[in-house]
Amino acid sequence: MKFSQTLFFLLYVTIVFAQPPIQLIPQPVSVQPQSGVFTLTKSTTIHYNQADGRAVAEMLSQQLNVPTGFGLSAKEGKSGKIQLNLNATPNSQLGGEGYTLDASSKAVVITANRPAGLFYGIQTLTQLLPKEIGSKKVVTATWTLPAVKITDYPRFGWRGIMLDVSRNFFTKTEVKQYIDQLAKLKYNTFHWHLTDDNGWRIEIKSLPKLTEVGAWRVPRAGHFGDRADPKPGEPATSGGFYTQDDIREIVAYAQVRNVTIVPEIDVPGHSMAALAAYPELSCTKAPVTVNPGTPFSEWYGNGTFKMKVENTLNPSDENVYAFLDKVFTEVAALFPNPYIHVGGDECYKGYWANDPGCQALMKQLNIRHVEDLQGYFMSRVEKILTAKGKKLLGWDEILEGGISPGATVMSWRGIKGGIEAAHAGHNVVMTPSTFAYLDYNQGDPTIDPPIYASLRTQKSYSYEPVPDGVDAKYILGGQGNLWTEQIPTLRYAEYMTYPRAWALSEVFWSPKTVKNWPDFVQRMESHFDRADVAQINYSRAIYDPIIRTNIKDGKLQLEMAGEIPGLDMYYTIDDTMPDQFSTKYSQPVNLPDGPITLRVATYRSGKPIGHLITLKRDDLQKRVGRF
Repeated sequence: MKFSQTLFFLLYVTIVFAQPPIQLIPQPVSVQPQSGVFTLTKSTTIHYNQADGRAVAEMLSQQLNVPTGFGLSAKEGKSGKIQLNLNATPNSQLGGEGYTLDASSKAVVITANRPAGLFYGIQTLTQLLPKEIGSKKVVTATWTLPAVKITDYPRFGWRGIMLDVSRNFFTKTEVKQYIDQLAKLKYNTFHWHLTDDNGWRIEIKSLPKLTEVGAWRVPRAGHFGDRADPKPGEPATSGGFYTQDDIREIVAYAQVRNVTIVPEIDVPGHSMAALAAYPELSCTKAPVTVNPGTPFSEWYGNGTFKMKVENTLNPSDENVYAFLDKVFTEVAALFPNPYIHVGGDECYKGYWANDPGCQALMKQLNIRHVEDLQGYFMSRVEKILTAKGKKLLGWDEILEGGISPGATVMSWRGIKGGIEAAHAGHNVVMTPSTFAYLDYNQGDPTIDPPIYASLRTQKSYSYEPVPDGVDAKYILGGQGNLWTEQIPTLRYAEYMTYPRAWALSEVFWSPKTVKNWPDFVQRMESHFDRADVAQINYSRAIYDPIIRTNIKDGKLQLEMAGEIPGLDMYYTIDDTMPDQFSTKYSQPVNLPDGPITLRVATYRSGKPIGHLITLKRDDLQKRVGRF
């Protein structure tokens, strides 16, 4: 080989292999790296070939202009350096949300059947650009992206995240910000939990007391669930609600980002805020207040519980159904999607059992068990929704007492309810708490504020939404749920959402065959850097060890594992602070007797990376057989 040829070959190898790795979340169906890079400049043109692509093209130009300061504009045409094309003849492989992206040194062409596909294509495009693309101000960067050919389309049609705004209220601006983040991850459903015991958040004009009274509670600090009861005459000043104009604005904002909003009005239980406004709709008709986070129930560890305060609508009272007709009439007019979520979960029936009206209704219906009244209640609610042109969607408890064939089930108590519903021919959204509850602790429970369960990112990533033996046609998709009892701010909502929502986005979008945890970890860490630039909060719990104990030969034994590859765990039990020169964990350790304290620090490549975890002997003893 001549010197000039050798030089050319070395330059070619340098150009091709010096490019940064392609780190996309969720992982596309097919990614084929090519040689070269595309450079974004002030003279880059953005064109769309059909009028339906205009909104997406304009959104792209706005997204690029904030960090680059280039002032790019979108125009109709067919020769843009960034070209957005809608197919004249649909590509059956891509469906309604798929796209292809072909980037070379000369141009980037995104092609789709529908605007939704173009929208998801530009999300991938921005992830190919440097992390500074997420900056909220103009920055100096080399705006290049690697040449690549991508074909992509979703595995599931329902890719959702639920946000609970009852336990803690989030402003209109915050909700839009949260939706915007989800859309960039190719989520297409925002489940909006609008009502519960702790606040009614949606204006119902025909029932003004729902927000005049039900949207407000007495201010309380401290751990939710342990707070003091309201005092007589204490003003209720904490809370808020969305006007119907707010709702329309948020719905329109989401629609532009191809996100469908599914509202939830949680009935017949979880209705304390509604009963604070209209106590006559309960069995006892006793006055109640919007709950500020007091312990108003007793849980017995096996899924059963008792309410200390009534929070359930009376299924035997016709006024309840007149009330719900008014509520759902106004809700249905605000949300254009086919579904209204009606809750149906954790409905305590003790007050029903003691109510003469409920007993008379049971006799009239010829039912022996009070639990069956929920089936009657839900059938009445479904008739109301059907009259509004809506479909009933509820948590898996709606299966108890029977539901119509057209009802859709959201399986949260593990996967059992989803399996049962699918076998009965119901459509199902899989959202089991064991994989998808984003309010659970993400790492060691001694680090984050306490909550009753934990869920690591790796476990969320491992989830398979289609259970064995279930016909996949009944599984609409899946969803992560963020309950907000312990989440008072958007910043902390982000912390709890990410990186687990990154993991779930890949579960719901990407082909099952491309899932690879070590590969995802690399991409996740690149998205940590992107989130830092975009000022989005996230948890770094993946860098903390998993610490377990058991008893072996009468001795307390320590076992530790890393959630991600490449972690080194160093520990001490002699009341010294651990570092990389301390004992390195490699196998289970028998701990000595006595009042020891375990301290563990994680390192990678010789650098500290996780939280310091400190556990006294009593704490270690309590972990036997757990975690």
